[in-house]
Amino acid sequence: MKLKKLVALALFGFASLAQADNISFTGNFTYDNDVQRFNFTLAEASTVTLRSWSYAGGVNAAGQTIARGGFDPILALFSADGIRIAEQDDADCPLVPADEVTNACYDVNFTHELAAGNYIVTIQQFDNFSLGDLADGFEFDGVAYRNFRDGFVDAQDDKRDGHWAFDILNVNSAEIPDEVPEPASMAILAAGMAGMGLARRRKAKA
Repeated sequence: MKLKKLVALALFGFASLAQADNISFTGNFTYDNDVQRFNFTLAEASTVTLRSWSYAGGVNAAGQTIARGGFDPILALFSADGIRIAEQDDADCPLVPADEVTNACYDVNFTHELAAGNYIVTIQQFDNFSLGDLADGFEFDGVAYRNFRDGFVDAQDDKRDGHWAFDILNVNSAEIPDEVPEPASMAILAAGMAGMGLARRRKAKA
């Protein structure tokens, strides 16, 4: 009898772990060309929705009221190994509401059937599109393009701000990964470490 109960509890626990969830994120960009990355996981095939709220505002999946006025977002969806699956600029009305000031429908609301596995989605300001797969980067990567739109400005030249709100719906888990140093930063760090090692060897010889 006890064994049956333990098996039932174990199965219930497994089912709970596999249960799909809706996960909300909020944050702010510092630079025009910032890219926010999210990782998410599916335990089984699922219809996933990727939804922004910050351009026109609204209530996200966590029940938070999001203010209007954020930048015009675009998204890119990738497999775990960085192969681009899809990209969306605007969801258009009526999939997303119109901003009360600009009357533009510039939030994203993308739904896609995905197999079980791990995925990556990014949001960035229009028109910093992905150049292909994740390793190819984005159109306005680099320090030189930090102000490529002269601030947070939409396609109609309306001034916005850097806040964003993003929902990932019907997934098993989602997270913002730790910052990964850019290749140039890694090269500088490696050179510095090598220099320190050389200096120590010279000191030891002296």
